[in-house]
Amino acid sequence: MSVLKSLVGAIGDGTVEVIDLTAPLSPATPVLRLPEPFANTIGFRLEEISRYDDRGPAWYWNDIHTGEHTGTHFDAPVHWATAKDGQDVSQVPVTRLIAPAVVLDFAAEAARDPDFLLQIDHVAAWEKEHGPLPEGGWLLYRTGWDARAGDQEAFLNGGHAPGISAECARWLAERSPIGGLGVETVGTDAGAAHSFDPPFPCHSFLLGAGKYGLTQLRNLDRLPATGSVVVAPPLPIVGGSGSPVRVLALVESESGPGESR
Repeated sequence: MSVLKSLVGAIGDGTVEVIDLTAPLSPATPVLRLPEPFANTIGFRLEEISRYDDRGPAWYWNDIHTGEHTGTHFDAPVHWATAKDGQDVSQVPVTRLIAPAVVLDFAAEAARDPDFLLQIDHVAAWEKEHGPLPEGGWLLYRTGWDARAGDQEAFLNGGHAPGISAECARWLAERSPIGGLGVETVGTDAGAAHSFDPPFPCHSFLLGAGKYGLTQLRNLDRLPATGSVVVAPPLPIVGGSGSPVRVLALVESESGPGESR
C-alpha cells in the first residue's frame, strides 16, 4: 500500500486523529490592541452580498473584512523589521507548511503567574526528558490561554500574558532547529514584551531568522509532547505579512481503529 493511501486509510479508520487547533473566526474573536499613536488591525466582519433573495435567488455569499493578523493566524518573516526583505506569506515554501511538532506544556506555571516566561533552561529540561526539538518543525507552547479566548478583556488581560524571555527567543531563533513557534496567546510575544530588550523579541529574532509564527491556537492539551504533525496553510496573499490560517494536527490515536480516544 502506498504511503498516501495508508495515511488516508489511517485517518478514515481513526488510527490517525485530526485535531483542529484553530479558534473560530467571528466578530467576537479577540484582536491585539496597541496604544496610541500606533495603528491597529480591524476585527473580523462579514458583509452579506446575497442570501437566497433578489440580490441572488439561489445563493448565499459574503465579503469578508479582516486583518492579516486576526484570530488564529500565520506570521511571515516580512511582518517584522528584522526581516523586511524576507518572505511574504505567499512566498513561504509549501513544504514548510507541513511539519513535525512538539508541545511544551507550561499551563500550570501560567495559571500561577500570567506573566510567566519560558526560559532556555525550561527548553533544555524538556529536551532532556523528550529528546531534541524537531528539525524544521513547530515548537507549540501551551499556557492554557485558549480558555480565555471567548472574552477579549480576559484574553488580553491588561497586557499580562505569558510568553518567552528575550534570551530564550534568541536561542530558539539562532541555536534551535525549529522552523517556527506556535502559541495560544494573541501574539507570539508576552504581554509585557514591549518592555523587553529588544522589544517583542519573538517577532524580532524568530522572524528575523526566517522562521514563522502561529498564534491563537487551541486544543494543544490534546496533543502529545512529541509525535504530532502540523498542517498550517495560510492564504497566499501576495505582499502579505500574514494570514488567517486553519491549523490541523495529525496524531496517532492511542485507541484502536474505530474506537473513541
